[in-house]
Amino acid sequence: MSQNSQTPPPGSEKLQKVLARAGFGSRREMEAVISDGRVKVNGQVAKLGDRVEERDRVSLDDRPISLRPEAEVPRRVLMYNKPEGELCTRKDPEGRRTVFERLPRLKGERWIAIGRLDINTSGLLLFTTDGELANRLMHPSTQVEREYAVRVMGDVKLEHVKAMVDGVMLEDGPARFTDVQEFGGEGINTWFHVVILEGRNREVRRLWESQGLTVSRLKRVRYGNIFLDKRAKAGEWIELTQDEIDDLATLAQLETRKVPELTPDEKNRWSRDKHKRRPVQAMRKPKRR
Repeated sequence: MSQNSQTPPPGSEKLQKVLARAGFGSRREMEAVISDGRVKVNGQVAKLGDRVEERDRVSLDDRPISLRPEAEVPRRVLMYNKPEGELCTRKDPEGRRTVFERLPRLKGERWIAIGRLDINTSGLLLFTTDGELANRLMHPSTQVEREYAVRVMGDVKLEHVKAMVDGVMLEDGPARFTDVQEFGGEGINTWFHVVILEGRNREVRRLWESQGLTVSRLKRVRYGNIFLDKRAKAGEWIELTQDEIDDLATLAQLETRKVPELTPDEKNRWSRDKHKRRPVQAMRKPKRR
């Protein structure tokens, strides 16, 4: 193990990156785990900034972790169609349903959410076993597009749209849509598709609210180059194809890896998990004009 240094040894990597890649959580989560003293390297409590090599012995909560080369670590990605009313958290003190309850079980790994949706927002959520992929796709510097279908209540004027595209100062900094397209509607409600490059809390809703308008329905329909499609109905998940995962990796500027075949035990377990779904009414997607 190497400590903080200006010239790290060849082949070494930051500890939090290695843990994230192994599927124990995102980089940020692994930094917190290290800070809490739960990780040891070669029998010593690790510190933030430590680097490890393949020969080092790493443990999390005193359980050994196998350090595999990056190319050998499986990369899985799920597309999940989140219904309204579910939380993007692993456990809820109030006992409300969470998105993780519907996902297939993993052995020795866990699903990491690529971004979040609030309880009243439905649509596309991506989950992966690769913490580095999740970190890259969520980081603002990667500039990954998120597209939403938005039903807006109120009289939307051209100046409102122009203001949101030019940029609005919110309480946590400037925000803007990179694209706004109208898709029609009825009465006081109008459907729009909007594109944003960040994932700040309630950012889409807050941008519309800055113009005195109310979002009555919100659904994410695209993340990067992955579109929500009919393969996953509300409350259902599907595993992405090799080509789709490779496209995401390329978008995140990562090397592509082969998706391993499911073992017979995994196939049986995933099939059982799929049949545990509760039917949920999907939100109807507005037709493009």
